[in-house]
Amino acid sequence: MAGKVMRALQYSAYGGGVAGLKHVELPVPSPKKDEVLIKLEASAINPIDWKIQDGVMKPFAPSKFPHVPVTDISGEILEVGSSVTKFKAGDKVVAMTDNFYGGLAEFAVAKEKLTVNRPEQVSAAEGAGLVAAGLAAYQALGAVGVSLDGTGKTKNVLITAASGGVGHYAVQLAKLGGHHVTATCGARNLDFVRSLGADEVIDYKTPEGAALKSPSGKKYDAVINCVEGISWSTFTRNMSDSGKVVYLPANFGTMLSSLWKKLTFSRKKMVVIILSPNGNQLDTLVGWAAEGKLKTTVDSTFPLSKAEEAWGKCIESHATGKIIVEP
Repeated sequence: MAGKVMRALQYSAYGGGVAGLKHVELPVPSPKKDEVLIKLEASAINPIDWKIQDGVMKPFAPSKFPHVPVTDISGEILEVGSSVTKFKAGDKVVAMTDNFYGGLAEFAVAKEKLTVNRPEQVSAAEGAGLVAAGLAAYQALGAVGVSLDGTGKTKNVLITAASGGVGHYAVQLAKLGGHHVTATCGARNLDFVRSLGADEVIDYKTPEGAALKSPSGKKYDAVINCVEGISWSTFTRNMSDSGKVVYLPANFGTMLSSLWKKLTFSRKKMVVIILSPNGNQLDTLVGWAAEGKLKTTVDSTFPLSKAEEAWGKCIESHATGKIIVEP
């Protein structure tokens, strides 16, 4: 592929939103010795992608400009690096790129260790959707002691924004582990979240939903919080004595709050996680998808030529499931 060019979408500075995105032609990347080159069939946009454009990661991982965003990809391997042993040209795969870079394009490279085989039962869109959102749900549940293999203690789990990318995976994974799930979402998605397996579903705009009260009066042992703006006191009044809340919209404020609560004598804890790329966990998720145990709901699909529309929809934060871009 040396010397060939590809279509891509990039931005050249922080800020700007949809207006800051530009369609360009770039050289097709060459894989390093531990990388594979993938001809993309689908990419998935996550809220962290536009937040990086807004500069939220600047203190920790400043972007190099110009920046081709998106990390969740699926497609067919065209070339492999000299030290790659697990894959060959022609393999269908799901992968996570490095540094949230490169996914809004026709081709991208990924590390061998963050690339997994995609069985024929899993479509490109379903595979791409699983990557960051599926890993976040998997790791969040683990961080608050919710087992996924059915061997641990059954817990009462609350999942907020359960119709979104992370939330709709978290509901399914918690049920896969045999736990009782209470979920919040908007009125239009109540039946959808029930179809994922949630035992109780609450409209977040009702008084009961705003208060996060379980309709059956259960106290939550674990909370997967996927939204901003809910007070700690709202959680604590509904939690068991040793309940834990994991905050997925992590920011500096929640990190400080989490540290402070670890220093208090209360058994109720706030946990903040930062997504950790993990090929083994991704392989597990894709395997469950192939077995029909885990479903990716695709909210909408956009061609690469209209990827800025997909970007804008993600910023609006009203997607049910995942937003997919196809070259």
